Amino acid sequence: MRLRWWIGTIPVLLAAPAFASLGGGGGGSSPTPEPGEPTRTASPTEATKVQNESRKQAEHAYGEAFEQIVKAKADAEAGKGKNAAKEYKRALESAREAARLDAKYHEAWNLVGFASRKLGNYDDALKAYATCLDIKPDYAPAREYLGEAYLEQAKLLKVKIDAWDAAHPQPEAAKPAAGSGQ
Repeated sequence: MRLRWWIGTIPVLLAAPAFASLGGGGGGSSPTPEPGEPTRTASPTEATKVQNESRKQAEHAYGEAFEQIVKAKADAEAGKGKNAAKEYKRALESAREAARLDAKYHEAWNLVGFASRKLGNYDDALKAYATCLDIKPDYAPAREYLGEAYLEQAKLLKVKIDAWDAAHPQPEAAKPAAGSGQ
């Protein structure tokens, strides 16, 4: 008997937060309709139209980002590092806009990662690649670029460690012996 009562209350408990958000106690929200009054919600076709429009805008922003990446690569190959950096920054802004417009646009997240990585923002790049791979785990370009980001970070870390070692030489007695396993 108690079990049946408890099972019967589970749907009510689960629905309580949803019902609470429907109340008219929020700032500026429309009043809750009386029972039996029709409610106005977006139809599936209206929601699809909005989603399609957002995707179209996201694809436009992605296209701009891609063009900026192409320009940045050309500038980098021509030895124009400052121009390349400016183009990568523009590409990053456009790619972020595409991802903002359509959060499930995995290619846009991949481009955010790519531009961030080219600008040396490895933390942002890794987060963007992770988001891309959360959306589409088998997206090969993101996996490749993620690997490149890790390799670039490792190289950067090695350069910094070598510079620190050069600036802080250890006495011979403190250095590990060759072949000692350290």
